[in-house]
Amino acid sequence: MNKGDAVVTRITMADLKRALEEGSGVDEGVDLDRDLGTSAFADLGYDSLAVLETGLRLSRENDVDIDDSIFMDLDTPQQLLDAVNEALERRRQAS
Repeated sequence: MNKGDAVVTRITMADLKRALEEGSGVDEGVDLDRDLGTSAFADLGYDSLAVLETGLRLSRENDVDIDDSIFMDLDTPQQLLDAVNEALERRRQAS
């Protein structure tokens, strides 16, 4: 579970940034504080494997099940953020 024992209902772009930095690092010249919300993963230097790893990391940290295939079709950080938050919302509605 992420953030101690608290049940997370939404993640933020800051959470996504941390997961990218911890899992895949940041290419030189990329400013995630400025570019994360508006750029494509490819433009930020992240390939599909990095997106998959980041998605799986966020899934694990937040104790939600997301099919791996969902991460393969994501082009932007916002799409990844939305996918995780949708899974968190489904979990909340199911409880």
